[in-house]
Amino acid sequence: MALDITAANAIFTITVPGVFNAPVTLKNFATDRVWEVSAVRNVETQMSVDGYLNAGFVCATVNQTISLAASSESVLVFESIMTAQQTARSVYRLGGAITLTGTQRKYTMVNGVLAEMAPMPSAGRTLEARTFSVEWQSVLPAGI
Repeated sequence: MALDITAANAIFTITVPGVFNAPVTLKNFATDRVWEVSAVRNVETQMSVDGYLNAGFVCATVNQTISLAASSESVLVFESIMTAQQTARSVYRLGGAITLTGTQRKYTMVNGVLAEMAPMPSAGRTLEARTFSVEWQSVLPAGI
């Protein structure tokens, strides 16, 4: 059976204890990008002067950028988190889950923080998509 690679039926939920009482499903993503995840480098290497490669495991965050259409009501979710953080002068921890029905995979995002976002949309002839950067402690893959 061939797997379906569409992102159109992806389900992305986040939890934010202290801001929302229940998980929130994100909707109305940007036209050409739903999210982007940077590669994680969990190895630190050093080459000795006599040619030996030394390596060790290091912890690293998983950086994710979420892109929402300018008209997405889910923008309010991130604006609420940022406003709460600025008001409390503290960070709120996020949890997340992405279900990809077409590839039968689920990804659980653990212990994240909303690290970066523009305080308002950019505008040209129309309002532009909004991006929100979240740093996760880890992302755990599983089958569904």
